[in-house]
Amino acid sequence: MTVKKTLTYAAWAFIIYFIAFRPQAAASVAQGLLGLIGALGKGFGDFFSKLVT
Repeated sequence: MTVKKTLTYAAWAFIIYFIAFRPQAAASVAQGLLGLIGALGKGFGDFFSKLVT
């Protein structure tokens, strides 16, 4: 098994463990990441909107 595959399995195992045993914290992390993605999308949209006009 390659190192990349091993690290991938370990990451998925950690995510499953985190969600199973710390659901509140996992939900907070997910909300934060989705908020960050939304803010990035809005920022890029505003930038290109101003760039065109």
